Amino acid sequence: MDKAGLKIDWATHKAAKYACENWHYSKTMPVNKTVKMGVWEYGIYKGCVVYSCGSAGVRSINKTYGIKKGCVVELARVALRDHIFPVSKIVALTLKILKRTQENIRLVVSYADPQQDHVGVIYQSMNWIYIGRSSKDFVFIDTIGKRWHSRSVSESGWKVHCGVRRKCPKPSSMTRVSIPPKYKYLYPLDAAMREQILPLSKPYPKRAVSIENDAPAIQQDEGGVIPTTALHE
Repeated sequence: MDKAGLKIDWATHKAAKYACENWHYSKTMPVNKTVKMGVWEYGIYKGCVVYSCGSAGVRSINKTYGIKKGCVVELARVALRDHIFPVSKIVALTLKILKRTQENIRLVVSYADPQQDHVGVIYQSMNWIYIGRSSKDFVFIDTIGKRWHSRSVSESGWKVHCGVRRKCPKPSSMTRVSIPPKYKYLYPLDAAMREQILPLSKPYPKRAVSIENDAPAIQQDEGGVIPTTALHE
């Protein structure tokens, strides 16, 4: 999809991984199945938007609200370097592509991280539905300062993600740290789903920062829970 200088197209795993590791505050690529969309401005690669299925956030929405499995994905990363077009426009275009190409998906969930001083004003500007805070959680910090979600570590040294067995750190070798609940937002992709989730809506959380200031050059305001390959390769 090309909109006069802004191009959104499928990204390779390598390109998306580079963007996430260099231009997103988590410095990680999601390990679950993903849909990866690249962002180009006037022919220059500016980063990616990554949607993930199978994450804890998706499973929670399925279970809590009785939404059929496979109908929900998480907006897990918006990893951009310096860019011209607004983040809201970039994300809106990826949502249109998602709706057109992934017909089974009806709902998108995403989170704003208060530890990054985010409340989700980009989501608010796009009329996402705010449904409250996530559950309390914790992470593990390794010896070089990298954060690992509790579901990404094991005392055995191995975890299975999407049917693939991978090495992982042991929690006993790291420091456990509690983290505050995140702000949770939903975006319905059809009218029936919007009607279903609208009763969950709560007033938007606020802070004294403008929408423009909430989208820094190296974009960090969107992008999901701590590390949550592909629906599209």
